[in-house]
Amino acid sequence: MLETQLFHCPYCGEPVEAVLDLSAGDQQYIEDCAVCCRPIVFDLRTDGEQWQLETRGEDE
Repeated sequence: MLETQLFHCPYCGEPVEAVLDLSAGDQQYIEDCAVCCRPIVFDLRTDGEQWQLETRGEDE
């Protein structure tokens, strides 16, 4: 199950859309910002239906 989430990059502040795979369970991973290319840490918590996403800079 895929979801999309709009968030603001912790570095440049620009809105960026992330595609989240809820079928994989809880995840923590790093993706580069599509605007400024800096690494963003994604912390996804899910039970497969409800989910919560937190993003932060790699240096936080």
